[in-house]
Amino acid sequence: MANLGDLERSVMEVLWSSDAALSANELRDALAVRDGEGGHVPATTTVLTVLSRLERKGFVSRTREHRPHRYQALLSREEHTAELMHEVLDRSSDRDAALARFVGTVSDGEAATLRRLLDELVKR
Repeated sequence: MANLGDLERSVMEVLWSSDAALSANELRDALAVRDGEGGHVPATTTVLTVLSRLERKGFVSRTREHRPHRYQALLSREEHTAELMHEVLDRSSDRDAALARFVGTVSDGEAATLRRLLDELVKR
């Protein structure tokens, strides 16, 4: 999965935070609220262009049964983050070194979580 641009990331943040699929107008309104007064509010056509790109990239799905079309994220924020981590590791010439560097930078709490998750994986 490709990295996201600023507006794409903002749209995805709104979709990830929503319990329901949203129309382009609802997304635009949510972006306006999220960015507050003085922030740039994209036009609905811009939001639709971004949604079209995100759909092509496999980030969102579009419900076409009714107008306006509604959009929702295909992956959760956590699934997307995990895919990005895999992409970075796949591009590394030395996965072990990359993992070692990453593990060397985690907090004590994150290390405990990693230990617990690895223990659970071994028990399967």
